[in-house]
Amino acid sequence: MLKQRILTALLLIPVALYAVFLLPLWGFSLFIQAVLMLGAWEWSPLMGVTKTSGRIAYTVAVGAIIGVLSLFVPYQHLWTDGTLDPLIYYTIVAGGVWWVCALALIVNYPSSRRLWSRTRSIVGLFGLLIFVPTWAALITVRSINIDLQPYFGGWVVLFILLLVWAADVGAYFAGVRYGRNKMMPAVSPGKTMEGLCGGISLAFVVMMVVSHWTKIPADQFTGYYLTGLFTVVASVFGDLNESMFKRAAGVKDSGSILPGHGGILDRIDSLTAAVPIFTLAYLEFLH
Repeated sequence: MLKQRILTALLLIPVALYAVFLLPLWGFSLFIQAVLMLGAWEWSPLMGVTKTSGRIAYTVAVGAIIGVLSLFVPYQHLWTDGTLDPLIYYTIVAGGVWWVCALALIVNYPSSRRLWSRTRSIVGLFGLLIFVPTWAALITVRSINIDLQPYFGGWVVLFILLLVWAADVGAYFAGVRYGRNKMMPAVSPGKTMEGLCGGISLAFVVMMVVSHWTKIPADQFTGYYLTGLFTVVASVFGDLNESMFKRAAGVKDSGSILPGHGGILDRIDSLTAAVPIFTLAYLEFLH
C-alpha cells in the first residue's frame, strides 16, 4: 500500500505542478473542471445514487454548470482595477455560506442527518455548493498577479496545498503520538483535539517559513496569519464534512481511482473547503 501511495504521488505531482504553473488560466480552469467532475462522480453514491446512469447525470450536471459559468468568465480581465469579477466573487461567497452551514451540520451530527437523509436532491445541492465554488476560488487564486509576476498565482495555489498537507500530516503524527480526546467521534472517530493542534502547529511552521522567504511586510502579518488559520481550520472541516456524508451513506472510501489513495474526493475534500475560505480571507485581509 505504501509503495502504491508513493508511486501514485510521484506520477500525479508533475501533472499537478504543470497545471498550476504552466497552463493558461482557461486551461487550468478546464483541468480543475475535470478533477471536480471526477469528484462529483464519487459524490453521487453519498446521495444514494448508485446506478451508472444517475451518476453520469449528476457528473454531467456539475460539469455543465461549471462550463456555463466559465463561458462568462473574462479570463484576461478577471480582476478589474483590483476588483474581482462579480459572477466569480458571488459564486465563492455562496461557497463560504455553505461551509458555515456545513459546520453547523457537522457539529450537530447525527441529529442533523434528518435534514437531508430522505432527499437525494438536497445532498446533490450540497455537492454543487462544494464543487462549483471550489472551481471559482481556484481560478481566482491562480489569476492573482502581483507586480506582474506571471507565476505568483501558481505559488499561492501551492501555498494553500502546503497548508492543507501540513495540517493533515501534523494532525496524523500528533494524533498517533498524543491523541487522547476525540474531536467529533460521531463523525470521525479517529480525529482528536491533539491532532487538530498538531496540524495547526505544523501549518503555522509553514506559514512562518513562507513569511520569511517571501518577506511579507510586518503590517500584513495579522491578515496573513488569520488567512492561514482560517484556511487550515476550514480544511479540517472539509475532511469532516466528507466523513459525515460517507458515514451517513455507509461508504468507506469515495472511490478507488488513485491506487493507494482511494478516490479523488478523498484527496480533495480538505481542499474544497480550504480554497474558498482562503480566497474570501485573502480578499478581506490581504487584497
